[in-house]
Amino acid sequence: MPTLVHQRCFNHAAREAAARCPECSQFYCRECITEHDDRVLCAACLKKSTRTAHSRRPAFLKLLRLVQCALGIFIVWFFFFLIGETLLKLPDSFHEGTLWQVHETEK
Repeated sequence: MPTLVHQRCFNHAAREAAARCPECSQFYCRECITEHDDRVLCAACLKKSTRTAHSRRPAFLKLLRLVQCALGIFIVWFFFFLIGETLLKLPDSFHEGTLWQVHETEK
């Protein structure tokens, strides 16, 4: 087995290898290798490992998200509906004498 000193980067043939990816067993330079979860991986293996970790969500989770959005919209609508109903129940005498009303005698 050749030592790391004599190896070249898999992506950059002119560069000296700095590490070996444990997943694909290829040698890479410092630019092509990264540390993730206390492991040194190449970009391709890192992409594979994160893709499998974040697999597709089941359909019921998408449906749950839709139900949560609909429930949130309903709660907001109901809140403003109650405010409107409360304002409609205020008597007309509540607004008498306010500054924004112009009296007929002042015109």
